[in-house]
Amino acid sequence: MKTLTLLRHAKSGWDDPVSRDFDRPLNPKGQRAAAMMGRHMRALALEFDHVVASPAVRVKETLEHLASGYGSDLAPAWDQRLYLASAGTLLDLVRELPQGAERVLLTGHNPGLEELVLMLVPDDRNPARDDVEIKFPTASLAEMRFAVDDWEKISPGRGELVRFVRPRDLDPSLGPDTP
Repeated sequence: MKTLTLLRHAKSGWDDPVSRDFDRPLNPKGQRAAAMMGRHMRALALEFDHVVASPAVRVKETLEHLASGYGSDLAPAWDQRLYLASAGTLLDLVRELPQGAERVLLTGHNPGLEELVLMLVPDDRNPARDDVEIKFPTASLAEMRFAVDDWEKISPGRGELVRFVRPRDLDPSLGPDTP
């Protein structure tokens, strides 16, 4: 059994005058959401034996704030291929994960993360999958399980979506229509 958890970076600051999208930092709401998601992950006792993340500034800052709530540094392996990756590229990366890793956290960007969940989890009237299909908001987490012993065997439609948690599920002030 393999468990893959996807985390989208927290809300970034579009008003920040950076020259490249890659360099956009989190805004204050994103910082709060990431720390809250970290506390929630700790409460769920989620553990990871491998973490892979996009090296974009907003992902790095998400993981820093997440770690403060989680209570532990996640020590990610930074992989440039995760930056704005498509679902196909993400699936290739998943299939390359170390065989000894059983519980992996992958942190990156949309629309790739959302599309990966929709690719891997069958459309079987799971309300959580329906929520992902509507929107995979910033700082949201999707946990999937696969009945395989090798990451290379992960294929479309074979995953089970165990949970999908959005920041607004934990604190309504982190929802879309609030400052």
